[in-house]
Amino acid sequence: MLKRLLEHYLFLSRWLLAPFFIMLTLGLFALMVNAGRHLVGILLSIGANTEDRIILELLGLIDLTLTGALVMIVTISVYENFVSGVPATRREGWPDWMGGIDFTQLKLKLLSTIVAISAIKLLEVFMDVPKFNEQEMNYYIAIHLTFVISTFVFAFSDRVTISGQIEKKTTEEAPRQSDDA
Repeated sequence: MLKRLLEHYLFLSRWLLAPFFIMLTLGLFALMVNAGRHLVGILLSIGANTEDRIILELLGLIDLTLTGALVMIVTISVYENFVSGVPATRREGWPDWMGGIDFTQLKLKLLSTIVAISAIKLLEVFMDVPKFNEQEMNYYIAIHLTFVISTFVFAFSDRVTISGQIEKKTTEEAPRQSDDA
């Protein structure tokens, strides 16, 4: 009885994630407002800024866009995986990837987006070299390489795990097929 009560409590507690989803979407709204201000600044200074400055500003806008996309991917995926799945019949108009991301795919999308954001930041640093000293530039490079290597390690470990599961499943099914023959 106590076990069942605890399991029921734990199962219901998944709804405690709902306020986090609301906060993430409000954060997404804040990102959108910031991106809008960023764009207005770009448009108002078209004649005054150099091409490099405009490119840097656009890279900042791309950075905000990727961050917003990351927030959406995490919000929808975590909701689908941990709170409540959305039936396929209620997904009309949804992109194909929505509702089909498992934890492994979420982790790789998350890391890939972080690598892209890091690459954009690194590009901004290289385009504005006089602003940074050598040590700061080395830190940016090291952080970016850490993200890239981490992504490869996670992808490799997931591939090894999945291939091991497939091999195990194939090995388990092989005797059954010979018994059926």
